[in-house]
Amino acid sequence: MDTVLRKAKIISIVNQKGGVGKTTTTMNLATALCAMQKKVLIIDLDPQSNSTSGLGIRNKDFKASSYDFLIGSASLAESVLETPIPNLSMIPTTMDLSGAEIELATVENKEYYLKNAFASLQEQFDYVFIDCPPSLGLLTLNALVASDEIIIPLQCEYFALEGLSHLMNTIKTINVSLNKNLTVKGIILTMYDSRNNLSKLINEDVRRHYGNTVYKTIIPRNVKISEAPSHGYPVIVYDPNCVGSRSYIDLASEVILQDTKNKTY
Repeated sequence: MDTVLRKAKIISIVNQKGGVGKTTTTMNLATALCAMQKKVLIIDLDPQSNSTSGLGIRNKDFKASSYDFLIGSASLAESVLETPIPNLSMIPTTMDLSGAEIELATVENKEYYLKNAFASLQEQFDYVFIDCPPSLGLLTLNALVASDEIIIPLQCEYFALEGLSHLMNTIKTINVSLNKNLTVKGIILTMYDSRNNLSKLINEDVRRHYGNTVYKTIIPRNVKISEAPSHGYPVIVYDPNCVGSRSYIDLASEVILQDTKNKTY
């Protein structure tokens, strides 16, 4: 791979609530950035392996997984798999990853395993996205300790706000004890339905509380977004002209502009 100007920015896509669009955001934001000539690595750290299957990758396609990478039995080079999408690489996973939390539970410095594994990460990627499981367990904790930033997908429903407050408190705790440099890169509203008054209220409420931390782009409810993973593609590849694809392209543009303003590149 070509050398880039900086060390990869490591970003966890996290929300302890399931079904909010973490995997969808991971795959499609990554793909949109790749289309903009960024080199991206996705790490599937969710034992449900939805990012892996959503990119059309099957168990027979790889020997090493994120489980092997996490526990140190496989190097970065052995774990990374090239995908059919130009500029996009992946460390896939299997259900075996579900055993990692049990195996590491009594190990010293168990929160730092993923961070230590990243020691071999060279300047070959612009972004590394970690697709986290829907919990704040040991796998997610490893991701947060290893990350520079997090992106929080937030479904436009009432109970999502309670979970967001809990997550923000967790990040403050991690800042104090495990990763003082971890910051919230942004909150992205997902599954937005313009016909639904609740979606509009959630949008207004989140922006009132979190201001510019909330991305201007909103990801709408869109059938193509739901269909794409079953075909083994991100929606941007499956139907590049649908409203869902255009929204993720807009989000990628916001991310690049954000990093340019912060002089990341």
